[in-house]
Amino acid sequence: MLVPDSASRATGAPDRVQAASALSALFALPPFRPLVAIAALVLGSHAMHDAFAMIRRSAAGIGPGTAGVLWSEAVAAEVVVFFLVGPALLNRLGPARAMARAAAAGALRWSVMVLTADIVALALIQPLHGLTFALLHLACMRVLARIVPPGLAATAQDVYGTLVVGAATAAQAFWVMAALCATALPIMRAVGTFAPENPPGGLQGSPGRAQ
Repeated sequence: MLVPDSASRATGAPDRVQAASALSALFALPPFRPLVAIAALVLGSHAMHDAFAMIRRSAAGIGPGTAGVLWSEAVAAEVVVFFLVGPALLNRLGPARAMARAAAAGALRWSVMVLTADIVALALIQPLHGLTFALLHLACMRVLARIVPPGLAATAQDVYGTLVVGAATAAQAFWVMAALCATALPIMRAVGTFAPENPPGGLQGSPGRAQ
């Protein structure tokens, strides 16, 4: 018979208590709550695209080669924003207005994907990924660096990194993605209150994933 390791149980309980305490402290921070909501809405809206965009394009008669080019276009836009224009744009706009631009770009991007699978239209909206994902991510990292105490930074990154929104399977579900980004817009004012437009310093953040 195997005997449970009482030492492991004894050390596990305090770890769980500590984690719960850190989460409680994080969500007690007024600016952290709207930030989580915005990240869940805008970044989470990409779940539908990641899962079903290729299926949608294949059903519309777009071949794998063309679909791959469209996908690469989004990746290229993300890289350009992360490493070239994003930091300067974030410094100019400030986190709140950068998040608003990202959410508005997402609402436009997903709405176009509902209405058409035309290759030209898709090629025109794919660069918006640089705003809908990369700029939003940079802005979130900037705000997290300002509002989260150093002792809670790792927990905040974990919470931020696990945000996800489920998606439906029909083409019309892109309307849901557009609505998610649009819903984030009114919350931007709360971020602007706690994250001034151009304070000294601030971390830039780094790419979280590539599409």
